[in-house]
Amino acid sequence: MRELRVIGVTPDSTHIVCSDTESGTKFRLPADDKLRAAARGDLARFGQIEIETEASMRPRDIQARIRAGASVEQVTAESGMPATKVERFAYPVLLERARAAELAQKAHPVRPDGPAVETLHEIVTAAFAERGHTIEQAEWDAWKDEKGFWVAQLQWRHGHSEIAAHWRYQPDAHGGSVSPLDDPANDLIDPDFGRALRGLATILPTPVEQAAPVVVEPPTPVEPRPREQVAPTARPASRPAQPTLDEYYEQRAVAAGGGAAAIPAAPVPAAPIPAAPATPSQPAAQDKEPAAKEPAPEKPAAKPARAKRGKAPMPSWEDVLLGVRSSGH
Repeated sequence: MRELRVIGVTPDSTHIVCSDTESGTKFRLPADDKLRAAARGDLARFGQIEIETEASMRPRDIQARIRAGASVEQVTAESGMPATKVERFAYPVLLERARAAELAQKAHPVRPDGPAVETLHEIVTAAFAERGHTIEQAEWDAWKDEKGFWVAQLQWRHGHSEIAAHWRYQPDAHGGSVSPLDDPANDLIDPDFGRALRGLATILPTPVEQAAPVVVEPPTPVEPRPREQVAPTARPASRPAQPTLDEYYEQRAVAAGGGAAAIPAAPVPAAPIPAAPATPSQPAAQDKEPAAKEPAPEKPAAKPARAKRGKAPMPSWEDVLLGVRSSGH
């Protein structure tokens, strides 16, 4: 081994300059913490610095990851360091986590009505017994979250499912308290221990339905819609019956005394009337029988007819049609 002698430092003070006493060859060494620890004779610090230099993760980072809930295997895979070196720094933190999980089991769960009298371990043991589980098969663990609170975890296997319940542990002078963070933790500290943690229903495979053949149905004949029957309109009432010939003469006789007689709009031709007796009231009585079926229009009160001399002449057809008499009236 060749002996070197320190002769100075570099202008930037980052290296120490040494020289060989025999040949005079100069060498330089980096002025770092490792060199300072060696100069002081601090072998512990010197070994720790050596590990930090060789590894990609510092011991402080390894312990921070273990305290946050990571396992030794996860840190080994992340850092690329040998597992033996990771365990050397992780061991004290693992003891700290086990102690926090033990203290959380002795804490009192916080329910909606206040803290429970029993401890978390007692309540969880009773809940497992009611559901048919075994508390010995469950595993307790604890770690610190981002806010610096301890989180206690209880993990167990039921069937093919892995179930985990989490509580936040806060230490105090009375044993501490734990608050549930998820639904499994709420269910375990619920006073109704007999209620199942999960209501899982069996899902049966859905049978594949074969497509039924499509049957084309013939078009349904559309029945013609019956037309609405229109009620026949009522015909206007029949015209009042035309006055008979005798009534016409009576009206003429009345008109002769007071004024001109009105010419009928449509006179009805009458058959030749046989010789009537002297009094004109007899043929009027005979003609009233057919007119009794239909109501006749009201007749004005007739004035007493003047006494006729002789036999009444038979009017001609022209007189009846024109409404005049042969005498010129």
